[in-house]
Amino acid sequence: MTTSESPPSGAPRPGDAAAAGAIRCFEAGDFPSAARLLLPLLERYPADAVLQRLCGMALVRAGRAMDGLPHLAQSRDLAPAEALGALWHGIGLQAAGRHAEAAAALEAASRLAPADPAPRIHLSRTLLTLRRPREAVDAARRAVSLAPRLLDAEHALRLAELAALQAAGDAAPALLAEAWLAFGRICLRLDKVMEAQTAFHEALALRPLHGEAGAELALVEHLCGQPLAATARLRAIVDRDPGCLRGRLNLASRLLLDGDAAPALELLDGPPPPPGPMRSHWHAHRAQALVALDNPEQAHREIAQAEQPPLPELGLTLTWQRFVLARREGAPQAAALTDRVGRLADIREAGTLEQRIDAHFDLADLQRADGNHTAAFAHWSRGHALLRAAQPFSREAHRAQLDAILRGYGAERLAQGPRSALHDPAPVFIVGLPRTGTTLLEQILSAHPMVHGAGERMAVRETLVRLTGTWTADVATSRAAALDAATLTAASRDYLAELHALAPDAARVVDKMPDNVFQLGLIATLLPGARIVCCTRDLRDVGASIFGHRFIGHHPYAHDLGDLGWYMATHGRLLEHWQASLPPSMMLLLDHGDWLADFDATLRRVLEFLGLPYDPACERFHEQDRRIGSASRAQVRRPINAAGVGRWRDYAAQLAPMLRELPAEA
Repeated sequence: MTTSESPPSGAPRPGDAAAAGAIRCFEAGDFPSAARLLLPLLERYPADAVLQRLCGMALVRAGRAMDGLPHLAQSRDLAPAEALGALWHGIGLQAAGRHAEAAAALEAASRLAPADPAPRIHLSRTLLTLRRPREAVDAARRAVSLAPRLLDAEHALRLAELAALQAAGDAAPALLAEAWLAFGRICLRLDKVMEAQTAFHEALALRPLHGEAGAELALVEHLCGQPLAATARLRAIVDRDPGCLRGRLNLASRLLLDGDAAPALELLDGPPPPPGPMRSHWHAHRAQALVALDNPEQAHREIAQAEQPPLPELGLTLTWQRFVLARREGAPQAAALTDRVGRLADIREAGTLEQRIDAHFDLADLQRADGNHTAAFAHWSRGHALLRAAQPFSREAHRAQLDAILRGYGAERLAQGPRSALHDPAPVFIVGLPRTGTTLLEQILSAHPMVHGAGERMAVRETLVRLTGTWTADVATSRAAALDAATLTAASRDYLAELHALAPDAARVVDKMPDNVFQLGLIATLLPGARIVCCTRDLRDVGASIFGHRFIGHHPYAHDLGDLGWYMATHGRLLEHWQASLPPSMMLLLDHGDWLADFDATLRRVLEFLGLPYDPACERFHEQDRRIGSASRAQVRRPINAAGVGRWRDYAAQLAPMLRELPAEA
């Protein structure tokens, strides 16, 4: 909703507190509740144009455009000179698919409010639907001229220009690719992540080696939970074209997110800073790397250069760097800078979506360390709300995957159905929800001289896709369950060859991809000699820990507390299915509390299950200097402790939507 679509702040309705409550619901985006409160009011005040308008738009936003239109039309009749009434009526007509009428209403709103860009933005979109792209470009250009810094106006213009080029039919591929790139960039600035992803793919389809389009797509891949693919894409761009400055800048950004400040700075040390706005971004990234490398003097100089000229979209990045430096130096302005970072993280124009997400999670960590649980949880909530734009979750799709698992991999199929003829005992899979101790277990096992810890591998998922020809989870599961023994044996041979190439001398190779819990049926038939350890923990602590971490990966269920609780409950039921269906010799359930209760006995039980001799090196797991890519990298470098046990109680009130979804025994 653009600024002009916000509800008016005029006098409250005559002696009625319900009107104020309805407006609060409307402003909070709870449109069904707003409509429920407004409909009875209209029976008493049918001639109130503001209430009619609010009720109409609330119904439109609640997905009931046909119900809302009469109220919007009535509001316009009651106050024909009000531009907002014409604008909202036009928006309602758009939502109802009555585009010609919408265009007329929006043109009227433009005449009534010649300085307001909102009617022209919506008019441009409507004209595109009516296949009048040149007129749409004109309307959007007028909106941009009225509000040059309004992202919605620029989005409308880029979309209209793209449509006009496509309609012309004779645009050169290079020109069209640039139009897609420009459109994708503005989509990304508006947090329209899926639109941006489509736009960058379209640009690359036209020009496959377009470095800037590839560099921007990598940022989207990271946001969508594909950090390895993003880094690989950026490295390929820089290797192919070291002069692609956007590729170098975005790769430096990815490295900084991974804590690799030195190689990031090296990337930005090569060529001179580029001209134009990218120069400020270049200096800002150098400042970030220098702050991480504890070089405050040079970092201050880079920040000063990044601020010339000031760019609004760098406000969050530079303020955060100044805050980190002030905190290290004990400067008095650190507290004020903390507050400013929090405010900027809520402003779309102040930084990229990734930067705003990270700012909220970093601020939450600071607040938690200071014992301010309420403030910490508020920042986590705001960070997850931003992540939902990049990682939407569908309970329906997840339920379909679980149903396919139960149908395809029951106890009879796993006991008597086709399987690979190869029974190599080398593969070890660690699965479970995040924050249940999967990284801890891998770290302990990796200390054993006969074990290689391979981290979180995509090999099982890639094998599934190769065998079934689809990424759609429920379809892939059903097809995999129907594979014959010869196909499974051939795929198993390829899988094991790749696995042993990682560590030829290791007796066991550990894959700790938690999501492999959904592929245990395939694993049991593809690798019948494998062993699986399912890690568990008190779901209340698991949920609190998941919500309190910024995972660099695809965790769409984590961004809404209700979805998180529902997902964990279904995960528990899936574990019950595997426990009942897989051979007992293949799967071991391991609760995090077992390590705390008796570390030595638990270690011996796990090693015996894996067919490994006891080795005291496993007791010194925290002394290993392995590169760990998960959120638990710090915890597993310390001896076993109970620091996180019962932590959910600090946030019990805020976690209520999650707790309601969990089984009673959780």
